[in-house]
Amino acid sequence: MTERLESDDQNQPQVPTPAALKPSGVKPSIVKSHPTAPGSSVPAPAAAPSGAEAGGSALESLTSEQLEAARPFGEVTEDGHVYVLVQGEATAEGGETETERVLCGQVPDVPADEALAYFVKKFEEARTLVDVLEQRVEAGNASSDMNRNADHVLAQLSERKLVGDIKALEARLEALRPRIAELEAEHKRATEAAKAEHFAQRDAIVQEAEKISGQDPQKIQWKQSSARMGELFDQWKAHQKSGIRLSRKDEEALWKRFRNARTTFDRHRRAFFSHLDETNAEAKRAKERLIAEAEALQTSTDWNVTAGKYRDLMDRWKASPRASRRDDDALWARFRAAQDVFFDARKAANEQVEQEFEENLKLKQELVEEAKQLLPVTDVRAARKKLSGIQDRWDAIGKVPRAHFKRIENELQAVEEAVRDADSGHRAKKVASEPEVRSNALLTQAEDKVTELQAQVEAAQAAGDSTKVKKLGGELQSAEAMRDMIKRSAAGI
Repeated sequence: MTERLESDDQNQPQVPTPAALKPSGVKPSIVKSHPTAPGSSVPAPAAAPSGAEAGGSALESLTSEQLEAARPFGEVTEDGHVYVLVQGEATAEGGETETERVLCGQVPDVPADEALAYFVKKFEEARTLVDVLEQRVEAGNASSDMNRNADHVLAQLSERKLVGDIKALEARLEALRPRIAELEAEHKRATEAAKAEHFAQRDAIVQEAEKISGQDPQKIQWKQSSARMGELFDQWKAHQKSGIRLSRKDEEALWKRFRNARTTFDRHRRAFFSHLDETNAEAKRAKERLIAEAEALQTSTDWNVTAGKYRDLMDRWKASPRASRRDDDALWARFRAAQDVFFDARKAANEQVEQEFEENLKLKQELVEEAKQLLPVTDVRAARKKLSGIQDRWDAIGKVPRAHFKRIENELQAVEEAVRDADSGHRAKKVASEPEVRSNALLTQAEDKVTELQAQVEAAQAAGDSTKVKKLGGELQSAEAMRDMIKRSAAGI
Protein backbone atom coordinates (compact mmCIF):
# COMPACT_ATOMS: atom_id res chain seq x y z
CA MET A 1 0.00 0.00 0.00
CA THR A 2 2.86 2.35 0.92
CA GLU A 3 4.63 1.60 -2.33
CA ARG A 4 1.48 2.39 -4.34
CA LEU A 5 1.06 5.74 -2.64
CA GLU A 6 4.68 6.62 -3.20
CA SER A 7 4.35 5.68 -6.87
CA ASP A 8 1.25 7.81 -7.15
CA ASP A 9 3.05 10.76 -5.58
CA GLN A 10 5.84 10.43 -8.13
CA ASN A 11 3.31 10.69 -10.96
CA GLN A 12 1.57 13.82 -9.55
CA PRO A 13 2.66 17.35 -10.54
CA GLN A 14 5.05 19.03 -8.18
CA VAL A 15 3.26 21.19 -5.56
CA PRO A 16 3.97 24.85 -6.32
CA THR A 17 5.77 26.93 -3.77
CA PRO A 18 4.00 29.86 -2.02
CA ALA A 19 5.85 32.27 -4.29
CA ALA A 20 4.46 30.49 -7.33
CA LEU A 21 0.94 30.59 -5.91
CA LYS A 22 0.92 34.40 -5.63
CA PRO A 23 -1.69 35.80 -8.06
CA SER A 24 -0.20 37.55 -11.08
CA GLY A 25 -0.35 41.31 -11.07
CA VAL A 26 -0.24 41.49 -7.30
CA LYS A 27 2.59 43.32 -5.62
CA PRO A 28 4.96 41.24 -3.56
CA SER A 29 3.52 40.66 -0.18
CA ILE A 30 4.68 39.41 3.12
CA VAL A 31 3.47 35.87 3.73
CA LYS A 32 2.28 35.49 7.29
CA SER A 33 2.11 31.81 8.22
CA HIS A 34 0.09 30.47 11.06
CA PRO A 35 2.10 28.16 13.27
CA THR A 36 1.18 24.54 13.16
CA ALA A 37 3.60 23.08 15.64
CA PRO A 38 2.37 21.71 18.97
CA GLY A 39 2.01 24.36 21.61
CA SER A 40 1.18 27.07 19.10
CA SER A 41 -1.19 29.82 20.32
CA VAL A 42 -3.33 29.45 17.19
CA PRO A 43 -6.00 26.73 17.48
CA ALA A 44 -5.26 23.69 15.40
CA PRO A 45 -7.50 23.37 12.32
CA ALA A 46 -10.23 20.77 12.16
CA ALA A 47 -9.00 17.52 10.70
CA ALA A 48 -10.04 16.97 7.10
CA PRO A 49 -11.16 13.58 5.82
CA SER A 50 -8.30 11.38 4.78
CA GLY A 51 -7.59 9.57 1.55
CA ALA A 52 -10.54 7.58 0.33
CA GLU A 53 -13.01 9.66 2.40
CA ALA A 54 -12.41 13.00 0.67
CA GLY A 55 -10.01 12.87 -2.25
CA GLY A 56 -11.61 11.59 -5.39
CA SER A 57 -15.19 12.71 -4.87
CA ALA A 58 -14.24 16.37 -4.20
CA LEU A 59 -11.95 16.50 -7.23
CA GLU A 60 -14.52 14.92 -9.49
CA SER A 61 -17.16 17.46 -8.42
CA LEU A 62 -15.01 20.41 -9.58
CA THR A 63 -14.31 21.66 -13.08
CA SER A 64 -10.76 22.20 -14.18
CA GLU A 65 -11.46 25.95 -14.41
CA GLN A 66 -12.62 26.06 -10.78
CA LEU A 67 -9.55 24.19 -9.60
CA GLU A 68 -7.16 26.34 -11.65
CA ALA A 69 -8.84 29.54 -10.47
CA ALA A 70 -8.30 28.45 -6.85
CA ARG A 71 -4.60 27.45 -7.19
CA PRO A 72 -3.21 30.98 -6.64
CA PHE A 73 -4.97 31.02 -3.27
CA GLY A 74 -3.92 27.61 -1.96
CA GLU A 75 -0.83 25.72 -0.93
CA VAL A 76 -0.36 22.00 -0.24
CA THR A 77 2.65 20.59 1.60
CA GLU A 78 4.17 17.21 1.05
CA ASP A 79 2.55 15.81 4.19
CA GLY A 80 -0.96 16.87 3.02
CA HIS A 81 -1.33 20.14 4.92
CA VAL A 82 -3.48 22.61 2.95
CA TYR A 83 -3.05 26.38 3.41
CA VAL A 84 -5.17 29.25 2.09
CA LEU A 85 -3.47 32.45 1.01
CA VAL A 86 -5.55 35.54 1.79
CA GLN A 87 -4.41 38.79 0.20
CA GLY A 88 -4.31 41.66 2.69
CA GLU A 89 -5.33 45.27 2.14
CA ALA A 90 -2.94 47.60 0.35
CA THR A 91 -1.34 50.22 2.54
CA ALA A 92 -2.04 53.93 2.05
CA GLU A 93 1.51 54.52 0.94
CA GLY A 94 1.11 51.87 -1.77
CA GLY A 95 3.45 49.52 0.02
CA GLU A 96 3.37 45.79 -0.05
CA THR A 97 0.32 44.02 1.30
CA GLU A 98 0.56 41.16 3.64
CA THR A 99 -0.62 37.78 2.47
CA GLU A 100 -2.16 35.78 5.26
CA ARG A 101 -1.22 32.10 5.12
CA VAL A 102 -3.76 30.09 7.12
CA LEU A 103 -3.84 26.35 7.64
CA CYS A 104 -7.12 24.90 6.42
CA GLY A 105 -6.47 21.31 7.43
CA GLN A 106 -4.63 18.16 6.45
CA VAL A 107 -5.66 15.54 3.91
CA PRO A 108 -2.96 12.89 4.14
CA ASP A 109 -2.23 10.07 1.80
CA VAL A 110 -3.81 11.68 -1.29
CA PRO A 111 -2.42 13.55 -4.26
CA ALA A 112 -1.97 17.29 -3.79
CA ASP A 113 -4.81 18.22 -6.17
CA GLU A 114 -7.19 15.98 -4.32
CA ALA A 115 -6.22 17.54 -0.99
CA LEU A 116 -6.63 21.02 -2.47
CA ALA A 117 -9.95 20.11 -4.15
CA TYR A 118 -11.51 19.24 -0.81
CA PHE A 119 -11.16 22.85 0.37
CA VAL A 120 -11.81 24.38 -3.03
CA LYS A 121 -15.13 22.58 -3.08
CA LYS A 122 -16.01 24.26 0.20
CA PHE A 123 -15.18 27.62 -1.33
CA GLU A 124 -17.32 26.88 -4.37
CA GLU A 125 -20.22 25.97 -2.08
CA ALA A 126 -19.82 29.31 -0.30
CA ARG A 127 -19.63 31.14 -3.64
CA THR A 128 -22.80 29.37 -4.77
CA LEU A 129 -24.55 30.72 -1.68
CA VAL A 130 -23.33 34.22 -2.56
CA ASP A 131 -24.52 33.79 -6.17
CA VAL A 132 -27.99 32.78 -4.94
CA LEU A 133 -28.08 35.70 -2.52
CA GLU A 134 -27.12 38.13 -5.32
CA GLN A 135 -29.87 36.71 -7.51
CA ARG A 136 -32.39 37.16 -4.73
CA VAL A 137 -31.28 40.73 -4.16
CA GLU A 138 -31.38 41.45 -7.90
CA ALA A 139 -34.91 40.02 -8.10
CA GLY A 140 -35.94 42.16 -5.14
CA ASN A 141 -37.23 39.21 -3.16
CA ALA A 142 -37.75 40.81 0.22
CA SER A 143 -36.86 38.49 3.06
CA SER A 144 -35.86 38.76 6.69
CA ASP A 145 -33.19 36.05 6.37
CA MET A 146 -30.90 37.73 3.82
CA ASN A 147 -28.58 39.30 6.38
CA ARG A 148 -28.57 36.09 8.33
CA ASN A 149 -27.52 34.18 5.21
CA ALA A 150 -24.82 36.73 4.46
CA ASP A 151 -23.55 36.48 8.03
CA HIS A 152 -23.48 32.71 7.73
CA VAL A 153 -21.30 32.81 4.61
CA LEU A 154 -19.02 35.45 6.14
CA ALA A 155 -18.58 33.26 9.19
CA GLN A 156 -17.50 30.40 6.93
CA LEU A 157 -15.08 32.67 5.11
CA SER A 158 -13.67 34.03 8.33
CA GLU A 159 -12.81 30.54 9.55
CA ARG A 160 -10.46 30.20 6.57
CA LYS A 161 -11.25 26.52 6.09
CA LEU A 162 -11.70 26.84 2.32
CA VAL A 163 -9.49 27.77 -0.63
CA GLY A 164 -10.35 30.50 -3.08
CA ASP A 165 -10.46 34.28 -3.48
CA ILE A 166 -11.91 34.87 0.00
CA LYS A 167 -11.43 38.64 -0.09
CA ALA A 168 -13.31 38.97 -3.39
CA LEU A 169 -16.17 36.90 -2.02
CA GLU A 170 -16.24 38.97 1.17
CA ALA A 171 -16.31 42.14 -0.94
CA ARG A 172 -19.25 40.83 -2.94
CA LEU A 173 -21.12 40.13 0.28
CA GLU A 174 -20.40 43.55 1.73
CA ALA A 175 -21.58 45.15 -1.52
CA LEU A 176 -24.95 43.49 -1.02
CA ARG A 177 -25.46 44.87 2.49
CA PRO A 178 -27.13 48.24 1.58
CA ARG A 179 -29.59 46.64 -0.82
CA ILE A 180 -30.29 43.85 1.66
CA ALA A 181 -31.06 46.49 4.28
CA GLU A 182 -33.53 48.14 1.87
CA LEU A 183 -35.17 44.83 1.01
CA GLU A 184 -35.43 43.83 4.65
CA ALA A 185 -37.01 47.18 5.43
CA GLU A 186 -39.49 46.58 2.62
CA HIS A 187 -40.06 43.08 3.95
CA LYS A 188 -40.66 44.46 7.41
CA ARG A 189 -43.15 47.03 6.11
CA ALA A 190 -44.95 44.38 4.06
CA THR A 191 -44.99 42.04 7.04
CA GLU A 192 -46.39 44.74 9.30
CA ALA A 193 -49.05 45.59 6.70
CA ALA A 194 -49.95 41.93 6.34
CA LYS A 195 -50.15 41.59 10.11
CA ALA A 196 -52.36 44.68 10.31
CA GLU A 197 -54.69 43.28 7.64
CA HIS A 198 -54.65 39.88 9.31
CA PHE A 199 -55.42 41.52 12.66
CA ALA A 200 -58.31 43.45 11.11
CA GLN A 201 -59.73 40.25 9.63
CA ARG A 202 -59.40 38.42 12.93
CA ASP A 203 -60.93 41.36 14.75
CA ALA A 204 -63.88 41.38 12.31
CA ILE A 205 -64.46 37.69 13.09
CA VAL A 206 -64.39 38.46 16.82
CA GLN A 207 -66.71 41.46 16.48
CA GLU A 208 -69.29 39.44 14.57
CA ALA A 209 -69.08 36.65 17.15
CA GLU A 210 -69.56 39.20 19.93
CA LYS A 211 -72.53 40.70 18.09
CA ILE A 212 -74.17 37.28 17.74
CA SER A 213 -73.54 36.36 21.37
CA GLY A 214 -74.89 39.73 22.51
CA GLN A 215 -78.36 39.17 21.04
CA ASP A 216 -81.45 38.70 23.22
CA PRO A 217 -81.69 34.90 23.80
CA GLN A 218 -85.47 35.15 23.46
CA LYS A 219 -85.29 36.74 20.00
CA ILE A 220 -82.22 35.12 18.46
CA GLN A 221 -82.59 32.77 15.48
CA TRP A 222 -80.67 29.87 16.98
CA LYS A 223 -80.35 27.71 13.87
CA GLN A 224 -78.93 30.47 11.68
CA SER A 225 -76.78 31.94 14.47
CA SER A 226 -75.33 28.55 15.43
CA ALA A 227 -74.42 27.88 11.80
CA ARG A 228 -72.80 31.30 11.52
CA MET A 229 -70.82 30.77 14.74
CA GLY A 230 -69.50 27.52 13.25
CA GLU A 231 -68.45 29.34 10.08
CA LEU A 232 -66.66 32.01 12.11
CA PHE A 233 -64.75 29.33 14.03
CA ASP A 234 -63.71 27.70 10.74
CA GLN A 235 -62.53 31.10 9.48
CA TRP A 236 -60.56 31.58 12.71
CA LYS A 237 -58.79 28.24 12.25
CA ALA A 238 -58.06 29.03 8.60
CA HIS A 239 -56.45 32.33 9.64
CA GLN A 240 -54.33 30.50 12.18
CA LYS A 241 -53.05 28.21 9.43
CA SER A 242 -52.39 31.06 7.00
CA GLY A 243 -48.76 31.43 8.08
CA ILE A 244 -49.10 35.02 9.27
CA ARG A 245 -48.41 35.29 12.98
CA LEU A 246 -49.54 38.19 15.14
CA SER A 247 -47.78 39.21 18.28
CA ARG A 248 -48.43 37.01 21.26
CA LYS A 249 -50.23 39.86 22.99
CA ASP A 250 -52.59 40.42 20.04
CA GLU A 251 -53.13 36.67 19.55
CA GLU A 252 -54.06 36.16 23.19
CA ALA A 253 -56.29 39.25 23.35
CA LEU A 254 -58.23 38.30 20.21
CA TRP A 255 -58.58 34.66 21.23
CA LYS A 256 -59.80 35.64 24.69
CA ARG A 257 -62.53 37.82 23.17
CA PHE A 258 -63.49 35.18 20.61
CA ARG A 259 -63.52 32.40 23.21
CA ASN A 260 -65.67 34.52 25.57
CA ALA A 261 -68.14 35.27 22.76
CA ARG A 262 -68.47 31.58 21.88
CA THR A 263 -68.78 30.61 25.56
CA THR A 264 -71.48 33.23 26.13
CA PHE A 265 -73.35 32.11 23.02
CA ASP A 266 -73.21 28.43 24.06
CA ARG A 267 -74.33 29.27 27.60
CA HIS A 268 -77.31 31.30 26.33
CA ARG A 269 -78.21 28.55 23.86
CA ARG A 270 -78.12 25.84 26.52
CA ALA A 271 -80.18 27.98 28.91
CA PHE A 272 -82.71 28.85 26.19
CA PHE A 273 -83.25 25.28 25.07
CA SER A 274 -83.32 24.01 28.65
CA HIS A 275 -86.10 26.49 29.41
CA LEU A 276 -87.76 25.63 26.11
CA ASP A 277 -87.70 21.94 27.03
CA GLU A 278 -89.35 22.72 30.37
CA THR A 279 -91.96 24.90 28.65
CA ASN A 280 -92.61 22.19 26.06
CA ALA A 281 -92.97 19.57 28.77
CA GLU A 282 -95.48 21.71 30.68
CA ALA A 283 -97.39 22.48 27.46
CA LYS A 284 -97.51 18.75 26.68
CA ARG A 285 -98.85 17.96 30.15
CA ALA A 286 -101.53 20.66 29.87
CA LYS A 287 -102.65 19.47 26.45
CA GLU A 288 -102.54 15.83 27.53
CA ARG A 289 -105.09 16.76 30.19
CA LEU A 290 -107.30 18.45 27.58
CA ILE A 291 -107.00 15.37 25.36
CA ALA A 292 -108.07 13.15 28.25
CA GLU A 293 -111.18 15.30 28.77
CA ALA A 294 -111.93 15.27 25.05
CA GLU A 295 -111.57 11.49 24.85
CA ALA A 296 -113.87 11.05 27.87
CA LEU A 297 -116.61 13.04 26.07
CA GLN A 298 -116.32 11.43 22.65
CA THR A 299 -119.00 8.74 23.29
CA SER A 300 -121.56 11.15 24.76
CA THR A 301 -124.96 11.39 23.00
CA ASP A 302 -126.01 14.51 24.84
CA TRP A 303 -125.35 16.42 21.68
CA ASN A 304 -126.05 19.98 22.70
CA VAL A 305 -124.40 19.87 26.12
CA THR A 306 -121.35 17.97 24.91
CA ALA A 307 -120.88 20.25 21.91
CA GLY A 308 -120.73 23.14 24.36
CA LYS A 309 -118.09 21.33 26.40
CA TYR A 310 -116.01 20.74 23.28
CA ARG A 311 -116.19 24.45 22.49
CA ASP A 312 -114.91 25.19 25.97
CA LEU A 313 -112.09 22.64 25.48
CA MET A 314 -111.18 24.28 22.19
CA ASP A 315 -110.95 27.71 23.86
CA ARG A 316 -108.69 26.26 26.55
CA TRP A 317 -106.57 24.54 23.90
CA LYS A 318 -106.04 27.82 22.05
CA ALA A 319 -105.13 29.57 25.31
CA SER A 320 -102.60 26.90 26.35
CA PRO A 321 -98.89 27.34 25.49
CA ARG A 322 -97.48 25.64 22.41
CA ALA A 323 -95.17 22.67 22.68
CA SER A 324 -92.53 21.90 20.06
CA ARG A 325 -93.91 21.78 16.55
CA ARG A 326 -93.58 18.00 16.28
CA ASP A 327 -95.17 17.39 19.70
CA ASP A 328 -97.87 20.00 19.14
CA ASP A 329 -98.87 18.48 15.80
CA ALA A 330 -99.12 15.02 17.35
CA LEU A 331 -101.12 16.30 20.34
CA TRP A 332 -103.48 18.23 18.08
CA ALA A 333 -104.09 15.12 15.99
CA ARG A 334 -105.15 13.21 19.11
CA PHE A 335 -107.35 16.07 20.35
CA ARG A 336 -108.95 16.46 16.94
CA ALA A 337 -109.55 12.72 16.67
CA ALA A 338 -111.47 12.71 19.97
CA GLN A 339 -113.66 15.57 18.73
CA ASP A 340 -114.20 13.88 15.40
CA VAL A 341 -115.60 10.78 17.12
CA PHE A 342 -118.24 12.88 18.87
CA PHE A 343 -119.09 15.23 16.01
CA ASP A 344 -119.19 12.39 13.47
CA ALA A 345 -121.64 10.59 15.73
CA ARG A 346 -123.71 13.77 16.13
CA LYS A 347 -123.67 14.29 12.39
CA ALA A 348 -124.92 10.76 11.86
CA ALA A 349 -127.66 11.34 14.45
CA ASN A 350 -128.62 14.63 12.80
CA GLU A 351 -128.73 12.93 9.42
CA GLN A 352 -131.04 10.35 10.91
CA VAL A 353 -133.24 13.11 12.35
CA GLU A 354 -133.15 14.89 9.02
CA GLN A 355 -134.27 11.67 7.36
CA GLU A 356 -137.13 11.48 9.84
CA PHE A 357 -138.02 15.10 9.03
CA GLU A 358 -138.07 14.16 5.34
CA GLU A 359 -140.48 11.35 6.17
CA ASN A 360 -142.59 13.82 8.20
CA LEU A 361 -142.62 16.14 5.19
CA LYS A 362 -143.97 13.35 3.00
CA LEU A 363 -146.72 12.61 5.53
CA LYS A 364 -147.70 16.27 5.85
CA GLN A 365 -147.64 16.62 2.08
CA GLU A 366 -150.15 13.74 1.95
CA LEU A 367 -152.32 15.54 4.55
CA VAL A 368 -152.21 18.71 2.44
CA GLU A 369 -153.38 16.75 -0.57
CA GLU A 370 -156.11 15.19 1.56
CA ALA A 371 -157.17 18.61 2.84
CA LYS A 372 -157.30 19.99 -0.67
CA GLN A 373 -159.92 17.36 -1.46
CA LEU A 374 -162.30 19.38 0.78
CA LEU A 375 -162.32 22.20 -1.74
CA PRO A 376 -164.56 23.60 -2.92
CA VAL A 377 -166.50 23.34 0.35
CA THR A 378 -170.05 22.13 -0.13
CA ASP A 379 -170.70 20.79 3.35
CA VAL A 380 -169.18 23.14 5.87
CA ARG A 381 -169.83 20.98 8.91
CA ALA A 382 -168.34 17.88 7.27
CA ALA A 383 -165.41 19.92 5.97
CA ARG A 384 -164.72 21.34 9.40
CA LYS A 385 -164.86 17.89 10.97
CA LYS A 386 -162.47 16.35 8.42
CA LEU A 387 -160.17 19.36 8.66
CA SER A 388 -160.00 19.01 12.46
CA GLY A 389 -158.90 15.39 12.06
CA ILE A 390 -156.30 16.40 9.53
CA GLN A 391 -155.00 19.08 11.93
CA ASP A 392 -154.67 16.57 14.78
CA ARG A 393 -152.70 14.17 12.62
CA TRP A 394 -150.65 17.08 11.35
CA ASP A 395 -149.59 18.06 14.87
CA ALA A 396 -148.82 14.43 15.75
CA ILE A 397 -146.46 13.99 12.81
CA GLY A 398 -143.81 16.43 14.13
CA LYS A 399 -141.23 18.60 12.47
CA VAL A 400 -140.25 18.86 8.83
CA PRO A 401 -136.98 20.17 7.29
CA ARG A 402 -136.63 23.86 7.94
CA ALA A 403 -136.37 24.65 4.23
CA HIS A 404 -139.91 23.31 3.64
CA PHE A 405 -141.55 24.49 6.85
CA LYS A 406 -143.10 27.73 5.55
CA ARG A 407 -144.29 26.21 2.30
CA ILE A 408 -146.04 23.20 3.81
CA GLU A 409 -147.63 25.29 6.57
CA ASN A 410 -148.92 27.83 4.07
CA GLU A 411 -150.47 25.11 1.91
CA LEU A 412 -152.52 23.72 4.83
CA GLN A 413 -153.36 27.24 6.01
CA ALA A 414 -154.82 28.04 2.60
CA VAL A 415 -157.25 25.09 2.98
CA GLU A 416 -158.09 26.18 6.52
CA GLU A 417 -158.91 29.69 5.33
CA ALA A 418 -161.10 28.32 2.57
CA VAL A 419 -163.07 26.21 5.05
CA ARG A 420 -163.49 29.21 7.34
CA ASP A 421 -164.69 31.32 4.44
CA ALA A 422 -167.26 28.68 3.69
CA ASP A 423 -168.61 28.71 7.21
CA SER A 424 -172.40 29.19 7.22
CA GLY A 425 -172.13 32.25 9.52
CA HIS A 426 -169.91 34.11 7.06
CA ARG A 427 -171.00 32.76 3.66
CA ALA A 428 -173.35 35.62 2.86
CA LYS A 429 -170.82 38.27 3.88
CA LYS A 430 -168.25 39.51 1.40
CA VAL A 431 -166.26 41.18 4.14
CA ALA A 432 -165.21 39.27 7.26
CA SER A 433 -166.60 40.29 10.60
CA GLU A 434 -164.39 42.07 13.10
CA PRO A 435 -163.97 38.95 15.36
CA GLU A 436 -162.84 36.84 12.38
CA VAL A 437 -160.34 39.48 11.24
CA ARG A 438 -158.99 39.60 14.74
CA SER A 439 -158.84 35.78 14.88
CA ASN A 440 -156.94 35.57 11.58
CA ALA A 441 -154.50 38.21 12.77
CA LEU A 442 -153.90 36.34 15.99
CA LEU A 443 -153.35 33.07 14.12
CA THR A 444 -150.84 34.72 11.79
CA GLN A 445 -148.96 36.15 14.75
CA ALA A 446 -148.96 32.76 16.45
CA GLU A 447 -147.64 31.02 13.34
CA ASP A 448 -144.88 33.60 12.94
CA LYS A 449 -143.93 33.22 16.59
CA VAL A 450 -143.69 29.44 16.26
CA THR A 451 -141.57 29.76 13.12
CA GLU A 452 -139.28 32.27 14.78
CA LEU A 453 -138.80 30.12 17.87
CA GLN A 454 -138.13 26.99 15.79
CA ALA A 455 -135.37 28.85 13.94
CA GLN A 456 -133.87 30.04 17.23
CA VAL A 457 -133.94 26.51 18.70
CA GLU A 458 -132.15 25.09 15.66
CA ALA A 459 -129.51 27.84 15.84
CA ALA A 460 -128.92 27.18 19.54
CA GLN A 461 -128.63 23.45 18.86
CA ALA A 462 -126.06 24.06 16.13
CA ALA A 463 -124.11 26.28 18.53
CA GLY A 464 -124.28 23.65 21.28
CA ASP A 465 -125.84 26.11 23.76
CA SER A 466 -127.84 23.66 25.87
CA THR A 467 -129.09 26.31 28.29
CA LYS A 468 -130.56 28.41 25.52
CA VAL A 469 -132.00 25.34 23.80
CA LYS A 470 -133.82 24.37 26.97
CA LYS A 471 -135.22 27.87 27.46
CA LEU A 472 -136.32 28.27 23.84
CA GLY A 473 -137.80 24.76 23.87
CA GLY A 474 -140.24 25.78 26.63
CA GLU A 475 -141.18 28.95 24.77
CA LEU A 476 -141.73 26.96 21.57
CA GLN A 477 -144.06 24.51 23.29
CA SER A 478 -146.13 27.42 24.66
CA ALA A 479 -146.24 29.11 21.25
CA GLU A 480 -147.32 25.89 19.53
CA ALA A 481 -150.06 25.36 22.11
CA MET A 482 -151.31 28.94 21.58
CA ARG A 483 -151.29 28.45 17.80
CA ASP A 484 -153.27 25.23 18.05
CA MET A 485 -155.79 26.83 20.34
CA ILE A 486 -156.30 29.76 17.94
CA LYS A 487 -156.72 27.31 15.08
CA ARG A 488 -159.41 25.36 16.92
CA SER A 489 -161.15 28.56 17.96
CA ALA A 490 -161.15 29.89 14.41
CA ALA A 491 -162.53 26.60 13.15
CA GLY A 492 -165.37 26.77 15.70
CA ILE A 493 -164.32 23.49 17.29
